[in-house]
Amino acid sequence: MGTRLQHKTALVTGATSNIGRAIAEALAAEGAHVVVSGRNSERGQRVVDGIRAAGGRADFVAADLDGSPEASRALAAEATRVLGGRIDVLVNNAGIYPGSTTPTLDEKTFDQIYAVNVKAPFFLTAAVAPAMAEAGGGAIINLGSWVARLGLPVGAAYASTKGALETLTRAWAAEFGPAGVRVNAISPGVVRTIDPDETEPRPGDNMMAGTPAGHVGPPAAIGHAAVYLASDEASFVHGTVVDVDGGRTGAAVFFP
Repeated sequence: MGTRLQHKTALVTGATSNIGRAIAEALAAEGAHVVVSGRNSERGQRVVDGIRAAGGRADFVAADLDGSPEASRALAAEATRVLGGRIDVLVNNAGIYPGSTTPTLDEKTFDQIYAVNVKAPFFLTAAVAPAMAEAGGGAIINLGSWVARLGLPVGAAYASTKGALETLTRAWAAEFGPAGVRVNAISPGVVRTIDPDETEPRPGDNMMAGTPAGHVGPPAAIGHAAVYLASDEASFVHGTVVDVDGGRTGAAVFFP
């Protein structure tokens, strides 16, 4: 166990699998007391049990962040209670990705994408940031995406929500930074856990072809970035989007 986040508390949304789980585990491994939040209580409890087995502190709080202010406020209140009265670190990770093309995306799904990916973190931040400021400071980490800056022929609505969240990151840094609340974002590339027995790439893995890394990234890489942004080591970092994408948006590798 590390000590970089000792005596800190953290709320991670969408923390029952993949990136969210890795972030929760990484924060807990550095000493933070973490609230693992998500819709599936069985998966959430497995994450909590794993953190506790490794010597960390974690609790599960169920939440269906549907974009309503009430849902976000309820999660903020319950997480604050479970964490002993304060949230030092908020990670807005929960999101959905219907990979539809523009002509095939119906209005109901469009509204749902924006509700979960933009409205929910907006109202959760609105509920948590003022309390952080009153307590003397805190850190908010949003999850963007490389698709916000590199256009793809599918998932336009999803990409636009991640662009919105990266813009909110900069706006919130200006709004809450003077009160001691640092707001930053992480922009992952294609990230997933690789099964050692895999023999064939999965759909989407080829999106990392032509990058310096040349392969999909492990969820732990995003967890490491979150630890840095949550820690005092990043005390002079405000309004920044940290690309953890294998070089997807910054460099192209071509072979003759």
